[in-house]
Amino acid sequence: MTNATDITDEQWQRLYEAALAAQKNAYAPYSKFPVGAAFLMDSGEVYAGCNVENASNGATVCAERTAIGNAVAHGERRPVALAVVTNLEAPAAPCGICRQVLAEFADDLPILMSNPEGDREFTTLDELLPHRFGPRDLPS
Repeated sequence: MTNATDITDEQWQRLYEAALAAQKNAYAPYSKFPVGAAFLMDSGEVYAGCNVENASNGATVCAERTAIGNAVAHGERRPVALAVVTNLEAPAAPCGICRQVLAEFADDLPILMSNPEGDREFTTLDELLPHRFGPRDLPS
């Protein structure tokens, strides 16, 4: 398991900047809540994504799921850190469905939650989604 102390300040900054840049491309005409996310993968590559809303609310895709989809489309499977940027004063955590998607790809994951002003809060997937259901729960 990688934890926040295993990620360098430079790597966190790189993730923050990628998530912030992605947030600027968010398509959020309904919620007015743009979100950017960026994953550092075990290869060292960074993949970003933003939320993409839809008039049919169920078709909306969160930034975290867009970012992991981007990584998977490039053949990546093992995230080692995640940064999420929202415009809230107190940085926001990934939503429930995103937490479940994260559990598909990581046993645990250090997560930086931030805003454009640079306020930062750290958490982990274990803290956000304890006792989660994941691939290890399915019979082989």
